[in-house]
Amino acid sequence: MCIELKVAFVNKELIINAAPTGVEIALLENKKLVELHHEKTDANFAVGDLYLGKVKKLIPGLNAAFIDVGFEKDAFLHYTDLSPYARSLLKFTQQCIVDKSEIPFDFSKFEVEPEIIKTGKINEVLNGKPNVLVQILKEPIAAKGPRLSCEISLPGRFVVITPFNNIVAVSKKIHSSEERKRLQKIVEAIKTKNFGVIVRTAAEGKNTAELHEDLQQLLETWKGIQKNLRNAVAPTRILSEEDKTTSILRDLLTVDFNHIITNDKNIYDDTLSYIRKIAPDKQDIVAHYHNGLPIFDQYGITKQVKASFGKTVNLPSGAYIIIEHTEALHVIDVNSGYKSISNNQEENAVETNMEAAEEIARQLRLRDIGGIIVVDFIDMKLPENKRKLQEAMEGFMQTDRAKHAVLPISKFGLMQITRQRMRPEMNINTSEICPSCNGSGKITSTILLQDEIEKRLHYLVTHQHKNLTIYVHPIVYSHLTKGIFSISWKWRRKLKTRIKVKANSDYYLTELHFFDSNEEEIKF
Repeated sequence: MCIELKVAFVNKELIINAAPTGVEIALLENKKLVELHHEKTDANFAVGDLYLGKVKKLIPGLNAAFIDVGFEKDAFLHYTDLSPYARSLLKFTQQCIVDKSEIPFDFSKFEVEPEIIKTGKINEVLNGKPNVLVQILKEPIAAKGPRLSCEISLPGRFVVITPFNNIVAVSKKIHSSEERKRLQKIVEAIKTKNFGVIVRTAAEGKNTAELHEDLQQLLETWKGIQKNLRNAVAPTRILSEEDKTTSILRDLLTVDFNHIITNDKNIYDDTLSYIRKIAPDKQDIVAHYHNGLPIFDQYGITKQVKASFGKTVNLPSGAYIIIEHTEALHVIDVNSGYKSISNNQEENAVETNMEAAEEIARQLRLRDIGGIIVVDFIDMKLPENKRKLQEAMEGFMQTDRAKHAVLPISKFGLMQITRQRMRPEMNINTSEICPSCNGSGKITSTILLQDEIEKRLHYLVTHQHKNLTIYVHPIVYSHLTKGIFSISWKWRRKLKTRIKVKANSDYYLTELHFFDSNEEEIKF
């Protein structure tokens, strides 16, 4: 019950940082960073983009085709992603390309072709290697090209349209059967022929006018696709998905979304315009940030990024999780901390696992980890505790927009999670190069450092510098001033000048600074 309440009442904030290299978007839930997106200014591919692709190679053994959409690696299209209406799509694409009219033809009068069979062969459908309209299903990841789909869908705020069919479906997340029937009747009355419509969860409680306006905007987008296909030569982009800021707003904006803050005036104006259009009563949540401190520093995001990325993630109880990546899967190891809830080992294991489960759910979203994830929780003996942990993990992942599945804990104490991967995993290097060793893990030996200081002193004395002061790290200071006949005493005697050695705790171990008698630093 507690888990449900925690998921239901979430304070959401969207912080948008515009920089010359692109736009960073941070989603906070109850002040905690749960999603981080980076949209580069030169990004070429985004999930949802439409391309006119050219079939380059048919692979009957894989029942797939490689399509040229302009990426350095050909994109991959499997038969299962062709869509039952693939022949209609091919016909539509060709009809648009050769269409000479300035006004797009009436799509409601388009003659839909028979559906393809589920167990067919791709070379039977794409025979002759025609140009085909495709949608980016997954962005390029590592050395792989984009993953494509011919099941075209155009998402709006309240509905999603799917051409070449007349099916109306309502989101199962709308639990009221009466509300689902009401929405279905409205959409069936206002939709156009040859368009299927999926009613999104955000449509709950919306009236006919709001749904109709959303639907009309999507129909205008479809007309734009028809125009862009006219005389198009593959490979070329036909329709670009909205920028990531707008798409995140479209997918995330709910009644508990109470702040959208950006440091860019153009993004502020665009966001405010979008909010006024889809939720006029919530336009006050948009703010333009223009204080001196960087926006991510002001809202504590920079600190959270430093603490949340990396191999080891620490938990408040002192426990920690280790996240390892392999070619085939991700492995997460849960380790107990220094605090104990009680003297009962089973209770300690349950509490630590619960805390770790919440952080793991957050890490999966934050890093956008996909594929197979294996979690090694601390061993628990009681079956009811294992079941309780699985239910908790499912609850913590309810807010995750990516498709996922949580399997029961195995007899070896492992939990398997699968999560849809749409984009490359977010990986931020939070380590900093050590100024002493420059990342090598090794520093100059004491004897060599001592020789280096002596060489510099000799150089300065020969160039008429007197009464010198050397500032060093406290450990080096102790080494140079140790004993009656210290190293610094020997330098003064040998070079016949006054030499002071002073400690500065702000210096790194091998840092040195030389000052003259006027307390001005001497640069080398």
